[in-house]
Amino acid sequence: MAFPTAVNSQITDSVTQANTKVLGDAPAIAMGNLFVATSQALSNAAHNATTAQQQSWVTAQAATTMGVTTLYSLIGAVDGVDVSDLLHGSRLVTPAA
Repeated sequence: MAFPTAVNSQITDSVTQANTKVLGDAPAIAMGNLFVATSQALSNAAHNATTAQQQSWVTAQAATTMGVTTLYSLIGAVDGVDVSDLLHGSRLVTPAA
């Protein structure tokens, strides 16, 4: 109990207990805030990794499409070579003289 003051001792005891509760709760609240911040950071990292993987697949698909388009447009136009012949190595494309 607090020392005698001009304020009712029950009031000072109540305020003291409330302050003690706040000080007692502070470590738990701090740890809770740390856990929330950590979980949000890990979630952002997982989301960024997923997005990067998706974008790399899009880039790879675009490069493959351009390569196949080039094969179809150039090889057949030179001298009528079938793409399957070129890929299997049974016929080489030579430029027309």
